[in-house]
Amino acid sequence: MLRLAEERLIDVVPKSGTFVARIPLSILREALVARRALEEVTVRAATRRASESQIMQMRALIQRQQEMADAGNEEAFHRADEDFHAAIAAAGHFPGFWDMIQQIRVQAERYRRLTLPQAGRMQLVVGEHGAVLDAIAAGDADTAVANMNEHLNKLRLDFSIFRDLWPNYFINDLAADDTITDV
Repeated sequence: MLRLAEERLIDVVPKSGTFVARIPLSILREALVARRALEEVTVRAATRRASESQIMQMRALIQRQQEMADAGNEEAFHRADEDFHAAIAAAGHFPGFWDMIQQIRVQAERYRRLTLPQAGRMQLVVGEHGAVLDAIAAGDADTAVANMNEHLNKLRLDFSIFRDLWPNYFINDLAADDTITDV
């Protein structure tokens, strides 16, 4: 319980109870910026270093995502998505970067899970991952990074939709001149 409270996943209110915490926009914004920066490093490194077998492994992960998207299995799709990003980090010889991303994305992950049920979202992710991998396989780091940024930016760009759908899920703790889309 203490760890969940430290990660701002629950709010403990004395004599009232324990409640699921709302997602702080400031932390979500920072997590998205940090993730994008770390993913850029791993994508560039994977473009230089990925072996043919690692490329094939990543293609298999995208195929698994496609199968899970077709089956509507969000949980298995989510696991394959994480495996794909972890495989990029491993191919770039930076597997610890994925561990760092896992630590900083706690709040972003809560938000991301809201997006998966969106019609066509899983298919969109499969296509975006395919574009990233095609550029990695072709040795085109700039295009791979651009494709990864486009993929990650979808979370940021769709934010206002989900904030408006579920306003009680979020805490607007951003400065007046900041928005989640300014990243």
